[in-house]
Amino acid sequence: MPPSIAIAVLLLGVLALETRRSASALHIQQAFASPNQTNNFVVDPVSRKVYLATVNTVYQLNGTLTVEVEKRTGPVEDNLLCHAPQLPQAPCEHPKSLTDNYNKLLKLDREQGVVVVCGSVYQGFCELRKMENISEIAVEFPPQGEKTVFPSMLNIAANHPNASTVGLIFKSHGGNTRLLVGATYTGAGTQFFPKNHSKEDLRFENTPEIAIRSLNIKDLSRLFTYDINPSEDNVFKIKQEVKTKNKLNFVHAFIQKTYSYIAFNNDAKMGHKESQPNSILSRICLDTENPRKPSGPESRKLTESYIQMPLQCGFNGNIYNRLLSVYPAEIHTEDGRTSEPYLFGVFSKGDRKSALCAFKFGDIEEEIRQGRRNCSNSPSSDVQVLDSVIQGSGAACIQKGNLVLQPEQLDCGAAHLQHPLALRRPLRAIPLVEYSGLSSVSVDYVHNHTVVFLGTSNGRLRKLTLLANMTLANQWTLKLPASEAVHHIMTFDPSDSNFLYLMTSHHMLRVKVAECDQWRSCSECLGAGDAHCGWCTLENRCTIQKECSQGHLARSWISMGEGPQQCPSMTLTPPEISISADIKDVGILINGSVPDLVGSRVECEYGPGVSTAATVHLDYGTAQIQTCPLLPRENYQPILPGTDHLTVSVAIKVNGTSVVSGSFIIYDCERTGAIHPKTSCVSCLSTRWKCYWDQENHLCVSNKDESKHNLLENAASCPSLVASEVPPSPSGMAQDFTLSLSNIKEVRQTTSRYFGRRGDLFVDSPQPMRVEVYNCKVGSSDCSQCWGREDQGHLCGWCENSCRPRDDCQPITDQCPAPEIHKIFPLRGPVEGGTLLTVQGRNLGRRAGAVKVSIGDVQCSLLPELYTVSVELVCVTGQSAHDRTDIVQVDVDQSGIGTSKESFSYLIPKLLSMEPKKGSRAGGTRVSIRGENLDIGSQVRVMVNNTLQCTITDKTDETIECTMPPALQAHTDSVAVCVEFENLPCQSAELSTTYTYEKNPIINSIYPKRSYLSGGRTITVKGQGFDLVQSVIMQVLEIGKTSCTVVSNSMITCPSHASSQSQQTSVQFFLNGVLYTGDSPSSYDSGEAEDEDEETHKVHFQLEYVEDPQFFTANKEKLIKHHPGEPLTLIINKGPSDLELVPEEYSVMVGSYPCNISFHNDQLFHCTINGLLGSSERELPVTVQVGNFRHTIAKVQLGGSELAIVVSIVVCCVLLLLCTVALVVYCTKSRRAERYWQKTLLQMEEMESQIREEIRKGFAELQTDMTDLTKELNRSQGIPFLEYKQFVTRTFFPKMCSDYEKSLVQPAYENHGLGPRALPETHPLLQDWQATNTTRPNVEEGITLFSTLLNNKHFLITFVHALEQQKDFAVRDRCSLASLLTIALHGKLEYYTSIMKDLLVDLIDASASKNPKLMLRRTESVVEKMLTNWMSICMYSYLKETVGEPFFLLLCAIKQQINKGSIDAITGKARYTLNEEWLLRENVEAKPQNINVSFQGCGMDSLSVRVMHTDTICQVKEKILEAFYKNLPFSQWPRAEDVDLEWFDSGSNSKLLQDLDNSSLMEDGRKKLNTVFHYQIPEGASLAMSLKDKKENTLGRGTSPSNTPTPCRFVPPHDEQMENKKSHRQSHRKKVLPEIYLTRLLSTKGTLQKFLDDLFQAILSIPPDRPPLAVKYFFDFLEEQADKRGITDPDTLHIWKTNSLPLRFWVNILKNPQFVFDIDKTDHMDACLSVIAQAFIDACSISDLQLGKDSPTNKLLYAKEIPEYKKRVQCYYQQIQEMPPLSEQEMNAHLAEESRKYRNEFNTNLALTEIYKYAKRYRNQVVSALESNPTARRTQLHHKFEQVIALVEDNIYECCSEA
Repeated sequence: MPPSIAIAVLLLGVLALETRRSASALHIQQAFASPNQTNNFVVDPVSRKVYLATVNTVYQLNGTLTVEVEKRTGPVEDNLLCHAPQLPQAPCEHPKSLTDNYNKLLKLDREQGVVVVCGSVYQGFCELRKMENISEIAVEFPPQGEKTVFPSMLNIAANHPNASTVGLIFKSHGGNTRLLVGATYTGAGTQFFPKNHSKEDLRFENTPEIAIRSLNIKDLSRLFTYDINPSEDNVFKIKQEVKTKNKLNFVHAFIQKTYSYIAFNNDAKMGHKESQPNSILSRICLDTENPRKPSGPESRKLTESYIQMPLQCGFNGNIYNRLLSVYPAEIHTEDGRTSEPYLFGVFSKGDRKSALCAFKFGDIEEEIRQGRRNCSNSPSSDVQVLDSVIQGSGAACIQKGNLVLQPEQLDCGAAHLQHPLALRRPLRAIPLVEYSGLSSVSVDYVHNHTVVFLGTSNGRLRKLTLLANMTLANQWTLKLPASEAVHHIMTFDPSDSNFLYLMTSHHMLRVKVAECDQWRSCSECLGAGDAHCGWCTLENRCTIQKECSQGHLARSWISMGEGPQQCPSMTLTPPEISISADIKDVGILINGSVPDLVGSRVECEYGPGVSTAATVHLDYGTAQIQTCPLLPRENYQPILPGTDHLTVSVAIKVNGTSVVSGSFIIYDCERTGAIHPKTSCVSCLSTRWKCYWDQENHLCVSNKDESKHNLLENAASCPSLVASEVPPSPSGMAQDFTLSLSNIKEVRQTTSRYFGRRGDLFVDSPQPMRVEVYNCKVGSSDCSQCWGREDQGHLCGWCENSCRPRDDCQPITDQCPAPEIHKIFPLRGPVEGGTLLTVQGRNLGRRAGAVKVSIGDVQCSLLPELYTVSVELVCVTGQSAHDRTDIVQVDVDQSGIGTSKESFSYLIPKLLSMEPKKGSRAGGTRVSIRGENLDIGSQVRVMVNNTLQCTITDKTDETIECTMPPALQAHTDSVAVCVEFENLPCQSAELSTTYTYEKNPIINSIYPKRSYLSGGRTITVKGQGFDLVQSVIMQVLEIGKTSCTVVSNSMITCPSHASSQSQQTSVQFFLNGVLYTGDSPSSYDSGEAEDEDEETHKVHFQLEYVEDPQFFTANKEKLIKHHPGEPLTLIINKGPSDLELVPEEYSVMVGSYPCNISFHNDQLFHCTINGLLGSSERELPVTVQVGNFRHTIAKVQLGGSELAIVVSIVVCCVLLLLCTVALVVYCTKSRRAERYWQKTLLQMEEMESQIREEIRKGFAELQTDMTDLTKELNRSQGIPFLEYKQFVTRTFFPKMCSDYEKSLVQPAYENHGLGPRALPETHPLLQDWQATNTTRPNVEEGITLFSTLLNNKHFLITFVHALEQQKDFAVRDRCSLASLLTIALHGKLEYYTSIMKDLLVDLIDASASKNPKLMLRRTESVVEKMLTNWMSICMYSYLKETVGEPFFLLLCAIKQQINKGSIDAITGKARYTLNEEWLLRENVEAKPQNINVSFQGCGMDSLSVRVMHTDTICQVKEKILEAFYKNLPFSQWPRAEDVDLEWFDSGSNSKLLQDLDNSSLMEDGRKKLNTVFHYQIPEGASLAMSLKDKKENTLGRGTSPSNTPTPCRFVPPHDEQMENKKSHRQSHRKKVLPEIYLTRLLSTKGTLQKFLDDLFQAILSIPPDRPPLAVKYFFDFLEEQADKRGITDPDTLHIWKTNSLPLRFWVNILKNPQFVFDIDKTDHMDACLSVIAQAFIDACSISDLQLGKDSPTNKLLYAKEIPEYKKRVQCYYQQIQEMPPLSEQEMNAHLAEESRKYRNEFNTNLALTEIYKYAKRYRNQVVSALESNPTARRTQLHHKFEQVIALVEDNIYECCSEA
């Protein structure tokens, strides 16, 4: 393998692991925009002037690309068939026209001071212009009056815009300047020549393809001639008859050594064989150095030395056969001592793909020498003579015997050797990189690294850095202006190679090749992989070496090649210092590349403004030693509580600039033992610094005291408790167990002193012992469940119909009843088996191994992991030989056999048809599969090609509706579609059919491109392949969507959506529910996606909204008179509009009659109604409708003056009638008024009496209720706090935020003697996470990698911002994401807090520019929900310890006060409440009475329960249950429906009490609920309560806070109208104003006032022992942010604090007590809490409440207390502000303690999995955001993210390709 190929293989392997980096590594320094298309440019290496040639203009620019001189060069009068006008006596008969002048050649001859400018006009004529001023001609050519001018001196460049020209200037050995030009032949027979077949066409054939011309301006007579000496020696001209086979397209000409190389493509071969290279490199020897021997001629023929060879980039059919750009460069070898020239080239092939290849010039030269040897000595097929050239020597190689060729002859040929030569065998190279659309290349060698710059056709500049061994270090991309293609020539600034000149189609750019200051640290700088960048040590920044002021000094500038290991670092001695040690100085060793510091001012900085002078001791090698005096101990921060050490940062400053930093630790051994009380010894001896354990004093000490000899040094010698297993013990029985202790020898002597001296001393207990205690009576509802507990070590037995300890069962019989089967499902399955059959029942075995299941004689394999003892089992059905139906049998060892009542059927499914059978590759096609028995078994799926699933949307026995997935391959193909059952592969051909993926539909255009604002305009969509489209939706971005109709295979019509304003919008389409993205095959390419802007087809289409059209009648009259019976013609004018409406788009209606349009133009149209207009109405509106726009422009009045007469008569009759009626009514009313007045006086007296009585009662209640309630609440009731994890899940995932719990949380229940009880709530986030078996390794690895990414601040912040920018990322998604992030990062609250702060800063920045007072007002962003969760975590302890008790007492007081009066059992309204809407506005007297109740099976004595005689039976049951269960959490209470209540009268007769029974009274056709008064139950009556004996009663009270108890009623609830009717009927008996009962609100408020005051005091106070650190920390953060932004308004800061704590946390808790306690929150209590929460909100508000008589009572109720509460809030904020400031270390320690306290409480993997679903959903947006973030690009975060996706989705190929 040639060396160039070996290097290419190495580069290609490395490139597979390439990472794409930040585009900011390149920077456009200057730019010049050209109005015309650019052609060529050249840079003066001395003056740095840039000469730019464009179409019709040449520019002279300075070094900063500012125009100095501008000169127009066209257009000019010209004709391709005319000679140049500079040719004397050459008239032209052809007409001339203005022709654009395209520059073909632009070369600089600095020695002669001229610029060669050649254009396409005048047959490729060249001018010589002055370097100093390009607008001036340097040499007039041809000279005035010169007669001997030949066309060959004028026809130099190609004379067509699309024909190529290259050239170079060199000096021959005689000092004469020469111009080498290669130009594409444009004469007759080519595509460039006009189709004119006159004989004079042939006169242009003499221009050669390659020529060396004279450029000596001192010899004007021979200027531009190529017959220098002898004639025709310096041309390479192809014979006329073979020109069609040699269409040379030149790329570039350059000099290397003494050779001229010309690279070109032979376009005659294009299209024949794509696998054959068409790129050619030719070489010509130049006489530039030593002259020839005296005997030889002055110069050799051009064709003598000419030799060409093909260049092949690629292998094995993947060949890039067209050369686009070349660049020669010197590349150093790996040792860096020698260099070797390379030729880099960019090649392309037909599909726009392109590649970079590199060839060694050494290989090129050797191939040329070997080719000449072969042609002279041993002719072979590898070389041939170009007989197509006129100046050649012959047609074939001739063997010349053993002729020995001299080196010069091997290199440059000779006159006696065959010439010119062409090598047949191409020089091959493997592509180094492959991209789409590369167009240019340039290469530089920088600090032992090769840097390659690649321009692209879509306006990108790529930079590749290669290491010294030619391996890839990194890559960057820069987007250029307007995404214009880059010209194939790029060159470096001759005076500063850190700048690159390049040209696009309309821009000239000067690009800085590196932007180093984006990297802030040395490791980032040197690890970025940019060879131009290095670390300037003494300036502490990343720079180009030229920009480092001390860069010339040794070790002052560190290059990338030296590596990050040379970055300055420091080692401190000692690294850890005991707090008790007496150390004055610390030694510092500076490593890495640092210049000599002797003579510099060196300081040690311990903090801002705190520094000490350092002493530099000695310098050995690159390391330097110095000492720094330590600060006094009191100058350091104190060691934080809960920690045992302090980290002190130290920085070394040289001449005022920080060069290197480090830290040392001050530790305290005594704290180490104190902060780990349970493992104090092991913790003491396991620290990384040296501590000792004093056994005698139980202390951790830092040094050995000689007086103490028993100090421990090894953690293995610590006294400790050895954990051992203890068998389960039954409850109620004493049992001894043994504790094993290790390393305790003198326990007997020191036991009392060791363990009894202080209560907080512990023996180390690394693994505490666990003892299990069980109760046989709990959790075992039948015999099998009871005996099945034996596997857990529980010694239980079944006797006397209950589960008891075996010792209590005599005799023991372990025989259980036969199994009972209650239910089986599913009832049908395929004969192949595999169905998961679930059997539910009773006594279904004690363990899985003892159970056998069969369906007839077919076995069903039991799944032990899904077996629930006794009650449920799941088995997999076996295979049946035929279809059949049989019962299910369960055989349990020692118990018998149970059979099912239902039968299971084995069926044979069949697929009969599928429609449609074809669809687009993009997927989304809805197919309907018809067959038999398709809905059987436990799982049915439709597989496409055995790899993808057709998503099932509907399924019955006969049909399956599903949506096809997108095709995996880009080509059209037929795939198999099979209906599979039970995860078994396709079973038979009867279940399979074929489906064809066809080419995606293509949308070409939409018309019209404008719509009116009202919408409804028909937009016609043109394209092809629409027969595959079932549904179309047109989405107008940011406006809305409309449904479309498929008209034909090539047309779709869509109505436009209405818009609120005129605007330019973008339209996209959803075909079959899939977003249309064109038919580009790139969407199926799993490789790296290139950032190309071009699309094969348009995806977005422009639609402009303009104002609605205007119509008006000819004279703008509003009323048109018309006589019936005559034809009606209307002339309607149109207002000015750009809509270009056609007559078919609008319609005119006169009333209900259509008006036919008969004439139409741009200004008006006529419409005519020929029939008779008949209508009962006299005026008919004229309405013009266009789409949804409908406008009435006038009215047609039918008839004449008779209408006015009729109207007058009718008006007079009506007036007379009205007068008569008024007189009658007046008389009647006056008589009634007298009677009504007497009746009203009586009612007013009665109402006044009632109001007086009601107010008297309210006053009495207000004075007595407070005392009574306080007495009744003095009970020793435990507060049912929820555990922390349940508090978190309820707070983070409330029902109103998302349906997260609704889908994931299901309450579980167990049977119990006292009824069903709810098991502890098991949220998915509290359970272990398991990946699926097939993908577990990859998924777990992916989730772990995803967790690592989330712990990267740059990734997480970019991730959150990217998701929030998506319009379909709703508020509920943001809340869910924030809560999931909180769970995932719960173990790292410090990191979580820093993320939250960064996001809050972004939110504050966004709010500050708008209205800062609105910030944090709602929860609409991720960070706002994160703040809510953060407050919940940090305030939980304070809530539980300080606020919990007064809050619970308030809840109890509210409930007791409500129950004190009458409660409507139907509506829930009560006599006593805080909420007006829940006030019972009737005077229902409720008399209290006590009853004695016993609860059978409860184990408690009878209790006296207070009830109201108006209570329904259900209400009585609830009060009894509360009395018995008041000390238990509400989730453990039975429901009122699950208990029966009996009354035993004096005769010992019992009566079952129910809400409805045969004794219920009827009223208005409805039954009334029975009450205590209805049953006439006396005071002190005896009642008994018992649980209902219902087998089906397996559900209990839910624990979900939103699941309110089922209302205890069995009649339909009355609606408000029925209630009103009832009240109205009663009002006939007694008229009462409902508003008089509002005084009861005051009564209830006064009763609860003390409890509310206690609660607000607890919330708005700061306990000295438990100060709210989180509140202080966050309020300080808000004040700091306000200061930074100059926000001085105190109201704004008050609002921020209020929105972040009271409204965000406390109001949420006040409204949702079920988040904190296990209680019953009824709707009525919720309404009362809303009033209290509103009072709290008003107290925190800064605005004054403007209340009046019309204000809502909910605000009026606490209006008097609000000012006092506001003072409390202000005082609370002031106290928080006056607290000592909290440092980051203190807060981090507090957060770390919170994290540690609840470690492992949550399933973070599930949270990560849920977050990943969002990441996958918005994968492209997240990747795009990461790529646009410089830091994320630098750390390759987007590739890591793609790797996560690949791992979790189990796409190993994608994972490998991304890696």
